Amino acid sequence: MISPYVRRLRLGIEMRTMRAAAGLTAAQLGKRIGRSRADISRLENGHVVDQADVMKILDVLSVDGDRWTQIMTIAREASEKGWWESYKTMGDRQAMYANLEAGATCIREYQQTFLPGLLQIPEFVQARTEAAATLEPMAGTPEGVLAGRMGRQRMFRRPGGPTYEAILDEVAARRLCAPPEVVRKQLYHLVTAVNGNPKVSVRVLPVDARIDGFAVPRCTFSIYTYEDPGDPAVVAIDTVTVDPILTDPAEVDPYKKQFARLRDAALSEADSLDLLTKKAAELAEDA
Repeated sequence: MISPYVRRLRLGIEMRTMRAAAGLTAAQLGKRIGRSRADISRLENGHVVDQADVMKILDVLSVDGDRWTQIMTIAREASEKGWWESYKTMGDRQAMYANLEAGATCIREYQQTFLPGLLQIPEFVQARTEAAATLEPMAGTPEGVLAGRMGRQRMFRRPGGPTYEAILDEVAARRLCAPPEVVRKQLYHLVTAVNGNPKVSVRVLPVDARIDGFAVPRCTFSIYTYEDPGDPAVVAIDTVTVDPILTDPAEVDPYKKQFARLRDAALSEADSLDLLTKKAAELAEDA
C-alpha cells in the first residue's frame, strides 16, 4: 500500500489546485456541497478524507473521465488503514514512521546518535526502549514497540521494497547507547545486513570529516520519496519528544542538499563496514 498520510497530502494539493482553477474560495465550494469552509480547509490540508465529499466536489467542478478516476483512486488510498493500526501499543511516533515507509521507493537517513531503526536487532530495540522510558512515559508497551519495529522491518524487506541509504555519524557507532554485548551484536548485524545487498547502504561520517561549506548537520533526519512523482517528498526529524514532518519543497530541499553533502564527506561503504567491524571487535575484547 501507499502511505495514507502522503496520499492525504497529495489529495489536498489536487483539491486545492482544482478549486483555485475554478475560481472558487473554500467557503464558496463548501456552500455548494453543504459543508463549511473549515471542512474544505481540513480536506485541502490533508487532515481528513471523506470520499463522498470528494465525489461531490468533483461533480461541482465538472471533473470526469481519467481525471475523476485518478482523484478518486488517491482518495481511496488516502482512506486506507495501514497494518500499524493493529499495533496500538507500538506508539504513535513509530506508527507515523511505519506510515511514511509504506510504499516508499527510497529512504535516506542520517543518524546522528543511534544505529538505524530499520536495521536494529530485537535486543537493541529492547535496550533503547528501556533507556527512552527513563526520560519520558512510554507511548506504548515494550512488547508493542518491538512488535511494531519487527513489522516495519518485514515491510522494509518486502519484494519491491525501498532502497535504503543511511549515513551513520561515527559518534553513533562509537558511543555506547546500549549494553556493550548488545551493541557488539548490533554492529555485526549491520555489517551482515549491508554486505552483498544492493538495496541497502550504510556509510559512516567520520568525526573529522570535511563537509562541503562546513554545513554540519544539526539533527537526525529521514527523507522519503515515492513512485508517483506527484506525491510530495517527506522529511521526518527525530527529536527527544516529537518528530516534526516537513512536506513543503522549500523546507524539504535543504535536507536533500544536506544529505548529499554528508554522503560526499562519508567514508566509502567498504571503509565504513571495516570501521563498524573493528568497533564490534573492540567491544568483544573489552567484554
